[in-house]
Amino acid sequence: MYALIEYKGKQYKAEKGAVLTVDKVNEAAGAKLNIETVLLVSNEGAASVGTPYVPGARVEAVVEKTFRDRKVLVLKYKSKKDYRRLIGHRQSYTNIRVEDIVVA
Repeated sequence: MYALIEYKGKQYKAEKGAVLTVDKVNEAAGAKLNIETVLLVSNEGAASVGTPYVPGARVEAVVEKTFRDRKVLVLKYKSKKDYRRLIGHRQSYTNIRVEDIVVA
């Protein structure tokens, strides 16, 4: 059984026990999340497709940890003008573990 969910503007495939890496969630580790924006639920070959969401379906997840990705360097450069700028960015992410997929 799996579900396609929409969370923070992005879509993820959620299966029971799977760990999803999503944009940073402002919750402490161990907090429970109920995600009700379920786009599709597939159970043993039978699929329920929502318009846009499946009514009564939700995914229960637990926040595991928040971390920052590796640094991405952006270099701005203009030739013959002695202009160089080096800018770094580290994106914050959160791992969430899917505990259950509930279909009403």
